[in-house]
Amino acid sequence: MAGHKRRRSEFEEKDARDRRASNPSRKTRDAQAADKASKDSSHDSTEGGTPSHTVSDDANPEKEAVWTKVESRGTKRKREIQKQEQEPRKALQARPAIKYSPSSKPLNTSVKLKDLQALILYILADGSAPQWVAVEQRRAFEKVVVLMVPGLDAQLFDLFNGGGRRSPDEYYPSELNTESLPDSVKPFARVFTHIWPVQNPGDDKFSRIYSPLSAILDVQLPREDYSDRSKGKGKGQWQKNQTHAAERKKMPIKRTPITEYLATKEDLLLNGYVVHPTMYTTPEEKLVALKDRQDTHCSTEDGWMDTHVDKLEDGAVPDDEIEEGSMTAGRNVLALDCEMCQTGTEKTSELTRISVVDWDGSVVMDELVKPANPITDYLTQFSGITEEMLAPVTTTLADIQQKLSKLITPRTILVGHSLNSDFTALKMTHPFVVDTAIAYPHPRGLPLKSSLKYITQQYAKQEIQKGSAGHDSREDARACLNLVKLKCENGPTWGTSKSSTESIFKKIARSKKDANMNSLSPKDETFRRSAVADWGNPSRGHGACADVVFGCKTDEEVVSNVIKAVNSGEEGSTAAEKEVDFVWARFRELEAIRGWWNKSKTADNDELRMNAIALAEQQPEEDGTTDKKEEPGASALDGAVRRTANRVAEIWDALPPATAFIVYSGTNDPRDECRLQGMRQQFQQEYRTKKWDELTVQWTDREDQFLRSAVKKARQGWGFVAVK
Repeated sequence: MAGHKRRRSEFEEKDARDRRASNPSRKTRDAQAADKASKDSSHDSTEGGTPSHTVSDDANPEKEAVWTKVESRGTKRKREIQKQEQEPRKALQARPAIKYSPSSKPLNTSVKLKDLQALILYILADGSAPQWVAVEQRRAFEKVVVLMVPGLDAQLFDLFNGGGRRSPDEYYPSELNTESLPDSVKPFARVFTHIWPVQNPGDDKFSRIYSPLSAILDVQLPREDYSDRSKGKGKGQWQKNQTHAAERKKMPIKRTPITEYLATKEDLLLNGYVVHPTMYTTPEEKLVALKDRQDTHCSTEDGWMDTHVDKLEDGAVPDDEIEEGSMTAGRNVLALDCEMCQTGTEKTSELTRISVVDWDGSVVMDELVKPANPITDYLTQFSGITEEMLAPVTTTLADIQQKLSKLITPRTILVGHSLNSDFTALKMTHPFVVDTAIAYPHPRGLPLKSSLKYITQQYAKQEIQKGSAGHDSREDARACLNLVKLKCENGPTWGTSKSSTESIFKKIARSKKDANMNSLSPKDETFRRSAVADWGNPSRGHGACADVVFGCKTDEEVVSNVIKAVNSGEEGSTAAEKEVDFVWARFRELEAIRGWWNKSKTADNDELRMNAIALAEQQPEEDGTTDKKEEPGASALDGAVRRTANRVAEIWDALPPATAFIVYSGTNDPRDECRLQGMRQQFQQEYRTKKWDELTVQWTDREDQFLRSAVKKARQGWGFVAVK
């Protein structure tokens, strides 16, 4: 029995030894791991340039161990910052490029003007990387110059063969080959390698074309609450947004005074107002504005009236005179609306009726006005004015101006919808304005504006402008007043779309330059600046938010001012000529000579159009003759194209290195689309006011198909991209 137990014990000890050999103890495993870690540490330290040796006490018990030096968090952070500061310098040393490769990712749709805008913002601001081209060394770009050249189309480059594009896929660009191009456009091939088909924004369903200026110069703002789960947001985020929206509805609404909605100088300029002199703060600004008003025949010498406001402070009301919770903030609020007719051969708009109501809706003024020029169209379907109504009227515009000058004080706020049109008819300026077209912006932003009828129905739940007898100016004035009261009651966000737009110049102005991207001191921060060079006075419209604005009368002036802008900030320039990072400009002579520049409702813009046609027609041809025909012949068009191409090349030659140069045409030939749109509009007006057998225009499915085809053609533009 004892022998049996002894043999069993020997077997158990042998089995235990075998298990220990195949599965080391925890102490043994820890020792092996420590030995491996010491070897790895020694290897890493040797590679990093600082030799370090960890010696086992068992192997050499007499030699001391040498410990590895570990950096502090502050030292690591400092090294990371130094590395980040070196990255922009390395990028600046590299050459930037915008490349297209036929073997790159296939294009699934046509390149759009918004893609050109995204390319601009990717280079200068915080835009997303484009998918249709590859941008190399984005931080190395110094400037971006964008030139709009209406009048360019593919036919000028001989890109059509048998009625179709040479490329098998209409989304892809065509290569510019100097040998195959006409002589008039060969300068383009010296600058650009490809011509891109670029689609203009529009709506095929309703046969509409949107502004090519807005597509580049107006940036879509992101929605604050994006609750669409199908676009990347999970259910938890969607529920969170819904909770926040419900909480905001429960929050008490704070009543805001009407002064919160006064239009700023930039708002007035963007919406085409003639600005009151007191809104300019410096003598230099006032002098420039006065000269512009004289050039556009909007000065007091041309019959215009500036209300009696010497300085903006005169409109302020002391706090002790303002009742608590008052929406008027102690101001005298008047809402006005005007009706106009068309006069003369130029169909100029002139005043025929003015209605003014006070804050309570009571009528303060309601007058019919006799235009100075012979009336060609009473616009009865809109104005409600007839020949019989104006026959006994002797009141003139000067009489109305005199009455308004007594009625309006520095503390008066004028309310209306698109008041710039009313002020133009009244030939009047006033600094304190609340425009419901600005307070209730269109969802797609400028230049689009929501109609008074729509926003009144949408937000005030009221129907106006019903029937075919025309508008009632008193009703429209009261509707504007009610919309302003709703705005004051419900707060600034009432009536504003979740997705709106802002000027690209504002967005770029918030972007730091890469050279000081990592600067921790506000004093070292340098933000980007922009410039505009366009015909007329762009500061009264799309260029109001730019840092530098050049008004031009010829394409030659546009070229000169673009070169001046891109070379600003260099040695020899004045302190006022700070460096400009983004330039937008537009040529118009080719557009005018081809008849693509539509006749404008404003006299100053139409005068520019006529001057552009005259300039293009007076240019001598190669044989020394001058083509003065109303429609340009082949030689006149060829000369206009040649001058345009040479001017594009002249700008290119003057650009500094690392500058992106983008040229786009906007729309294609818009004449058929404009003619058909006019026919449809006339048909819709007559259909509401006349009998079927009295209609002068017929609109059937045939005309509708023609319009759709014309819109599709007009939306197809062209673009060029290069880097100097």
